Amino acid sequence: MIRLGDLERAVMDVLWDRGPAADGRVGVSVREVAEALHDRELAYTTVMTVLDRLAGKGMVEREREGRAWSYRPAATREAYIAQLMLDALDLAGSRDAALVRFARSVTGTEADVLRAALAAEAEPAMADEAADRRG
Repeated sequence: MIRLGDLERAVMDVLWDRGPAADGRVGVSVREVAEALHDRELAYTTVMTVLDRLAGKGMVEREREGRAWSYRPAATREAYIAQLMLDALDLAGSRDAALVRFARSVTGTEADVLRAALAAEAEPAMADEAADRRG
């Protein structure tokens, strides 16, 4: 998975935080991203370059709207973070030990969310096993 630099992350946050526009457009223009990052005092061309590089990395998709490009995330923020977590597990000597350490560090509410997600994932597999046993 691609690790983002500080400016790339800020640009992606703008794209992730912007839903579809009121006029139905899905993407965001370079100018809109630059305006959202006005506190960083970035040149328009800097934002354009960052978006172009993110497109090259497959992090954003773009399409022509008139003479300009419109950008949107290629995946959700949650999908990106989940992939980072999986990549971190790949770095561990023992995925099991890393998972146990992670599980011990989450809050009670976060543990409840994980339990519910694991239970929901297990239900279809259990139904398949029961159907296989029936023949």
